Amino acid sequence: MKPEHPAPIEWHFSQRAQQLQSSVIREILKVTMRPEIISFAGGLPSPETFPVERMRIAHDAVLSRQGKTALQYGTSDGYAPLREWIADSLSLEGSRIMPEQVLMLSGSQQGLDLLGKVLIDEGSKVLVETPSYLGALQAFSVYRPEFVSIPTDEGGLIPEAVPEIAQGARLLYALPNFQNPTGRTLSVERRSALVHTCASLGLPLIEDDPYGALSYRGNPLPKMLNMNPGGVIYMGSFSKVLTPGIRLGYVVAPTTLIRKLEQAKQAADLHTAQLTQMVVYEVIKDGFLDSHIPTIRSLYAEQCQVMLEALEEFFPQEASWTRPEGGMFIWVTLPSHIDSLTLLDEAIAQNVAFVPGAPFYANTPALNTLRLSFVTVPPEKIREGIARLGKLIAAKL
Repeated sequence: MKPEHPAPIEWHFSQRAQQLQSSVIREILKVTMRPEIISFAGGLPSPETFPVERMRIAHDAVLSRQGKTALQYGTSDGYAPLREWIADSLSLEGSRIMPEQVLMLSGSQQGLDLLGKVLIDEGSKVLVETPSYLGALQAFSVYRPEFVSIPTDEGGLIPEAVPEIAQGARLLYALPNFQNPTGRTLSVERRSALVHTCASLGLPLIEDDPYGALSYRGNPLPKMLNMNPGGVIYMGSFSKVLTPGIRLGYVVAPTTLIRKLEQAKQAADLHTAQLTQMVVYEVIKDGFLDSHIPTIRSLYAEQCQVMLEALEEFFPQEASWTRPEGGMFIWVTLPSHIDSLTLLDEAIAQNVAFVPGAPFYANTPALNTLRLSFVTVPPEKIREGIARLGKLIAAKL
């Protein structure tokens, strides 16, 4: 006689858990795994840029020379030589970054969660761009803030609009370089104005910079961190310049905040994988990125140009789009009566995918927007996919 199992537990989730939602992008990616789909959806770096052999050699070197250390628990703040390398890479004359200002992360997404945990209370006002990075909105939403959308234009965030909405705000979150999702870049003048505005208001400014090294011309703009190291929280990542599979990022901030973030990290995962940090340091310590990053820029610039030319050829003139100078994304605005969520269903039926724009808005979404990523799609497939989308859009005019 088979034993009877107890009745299943009826789970009672916390209020925080009940408000969690799946990432729209992650759900779309499940569909785009089908080989016939031409996917402009994922914010994924091109696997063609992954230094597989270099990573293999580095793993072998670390494990053969320092295997016992690499496989042991590490400190919560991170591997000291790597933190020193990051601090040196971010330092300028008159703006020295110290290793103790650097906290290693298990992917920069963890940094968003930790910052939310230590800076946001329920109902706290948080200022974000319009639109903003979906992953940041997800991470901060867990702590139930009041999102306030900062007005933007073709030049990105408008610094002059901040004082009117900043009263009582806990932080301002911005992506100044080739922003996800729009591809826009904040000018030097606007960076300076934003830094000084936030400083005058006593408002912490988060500078999220995963794409900064991917300027197609190879001339990244100055970092806001160096304009005010005491008031800017800088977030960086190795996902776009090495590989996302290593899940390695970092946050740079004044030591008072870093220590509090470190305490929050101890409660989350104790420390970022020691082996991963040591391998990455082995890869980059002798200047590898100086020769590797230009190959990424060149590839992405070529594919971006192919997509821009295809948009000009196949999209109706009633549509408009950004023309990024770096990064991985183009932002498209359609006639106001076209809902990109509906368009997505039709596109998938034609074996093309993109990300609708609505999830990138903290408040009132623009339903007639969408994000295209071009870096994982070969040029001939870019043209084919854009041609299919163009026909679907033209049919709605």
